[in-house]
Amino acid sequence: MKNIVVLVSGGGTNLQRIIDCIESGEILNAHISSVIADRECFGLERAKKHGIATQLIPRGKTFSSELKTVIPGDTDLIVLAGFLSILNKEFCESFQGKIINIHPALLPKFGGKGMWGNHVHDAVLEANENESGATVHYVTSGIDEGEIIVQRSFPIGENETVETLAQKIHDTEFEIYPKAINLVLNKN
Repeated sequence: MKNIVVLVSGGGTNLQRIIDCIESGEILNAHISSVIADRECFGLERAKKHGIATQLIPRGKTFSSELKTVIPGDTDLIVLAGFLSILNKEFCESFQGKIINIHPALLPKFGGKGMWGNHVHDAVLEANENESGATVHYVTSGIDEGEIIVQRSFPIGENETVETLAQKIHDTEFEIYPKAINLVLNKN
């Protein structure tokens, strides 16, 4: 069994999808050893309902160093699932090749500081893009700059709104995140 630690900041819908995919066997040979949040959030409640250990480490200057001390040594993969804090360079380098994130756009476009949630969707629509999608990538010390693992696109409709785009992105994330986790965990 490969051990996964999931980092969350919000409602935990991607966390729930990962839990469901592990339970159904869609994600192979995996177990979530803990869920860690940087703020009080419903993602922690989702984990507790499935008997997964949880921890809250409040955001702040020492967040990354505190987080590093609680990641189990046998962790095979750290999965960011709606996680909004920026991990420092030392943390990213310590776990290089073992941290992945999902981003609600087609990286390298619309990535970087401040590009999360509806900020991304607003920017995509403002730029009159023809397509959008989601990207799973490795986390590095450069925000949204890591190697792309899986990316899926779709056309943007003529009357697309932030809300309709957000729903399409969410559906796309649900489709590609389990695939990316399987690829990374079972690449040997």
